[in-house]
Amino acid sequence: METVNILIEALPYIKKFHQQKIMIKYGGHAMIDQAAKSSTARDTVLLKYVGMQPMVVHGGGPEISRSMSKIGKKPKFIGGLRVTDQETMDIVKMVLVGKINTEIVANIGLHGGKGVGLSGKDNLLLKARKRSPQVVVDQETGEETMVDLGLVGEIEAIHPEILDVLTHNDYIPVISPIGVDENAKTLNLNADTVAGEVAAEVGAEKLIILTDVPGILTDPSDPESLIKKADIGEVLDLIDQGIVKDGMLPKVATCVSALEKGVKSAHIIDGRVKHSILLEIFTKKGIGTMITL
Repeated sequence: METVNILIEALPYIKKFHQQKIMIKYGGHAMIDQAAKSSTARDTVLLKYVGMQPMVVHGGGPEISRSMSKIGKKPKFIGGLRVTDQETMDIVKMVLVGKINTEIVANIGLHGGKGVGLSGKDNLLLKARKRSPQVVVDQETGEETMVDLGLVGEIEAIHPEILDVLTHNDYIPVISPIGVDENAKTLNLNADTVAGEVAAEVGAEKLIILTDVPGILTDPSDPESLIKKADIGEVLDLIDQGIVKDGMLPKVATCVSALEKGVKSAHIIDGRVKHSILLEIFTKKGIGTMITL
């Protein structure tokens, strides 16, 4: 009966989200641990088989840094963004497109799904422009310095036609956050931003960001302080109060932007928990933080 009750609880959500696009941003533990990678891929395939249209955007920062270290190149970050020269860009492409993307596609296939790997270069999916030099303030001296991040881009336009073709034919698109500028030059993009912008462009019902924390916590050291649900106004207050900060700040900003552009709900959930995607979508209680308008 317990199994039956679980299925009954899931039914309203299966009906509500039938044929709706669900954007999943793979990150953190869900991309590193072998068991977690398999579980996340299985959950993504299950969404497809119950009638939803999942899409995946993945990051790969730690893997990129490890690959750079192997050749003796030290990663450099400014304001949380990777400074990207041409040699670094070559490593980024190799890791994101050649390694991580193909592994996710293979795991989706292993569990009976039809995964297709894409980068922002495919059909000019992610048209980008080079990010302008930005002012960085030294925390100790207060001195301001103008910094060029190199081949780091920001999204200028999204051409989602290829995504529509794939989802219409029951494929699961898996997108590497690589953009292309007007001169066909490759640019490194923030994966959270790509997930949010693409979700908005395709009219996704949900944006789900997998990370390594339970969600938004009022006390980062206490998992029990999880905020289950908040609207945009409440989230902005949390930012003003300094509760949402550091690595959580860009994820929450991505969620807010996606909601303002038409995504119905955004979720920040713990990719370390087995079947966290299913628990968040198909149960009343959920598992992470849901942000709504």
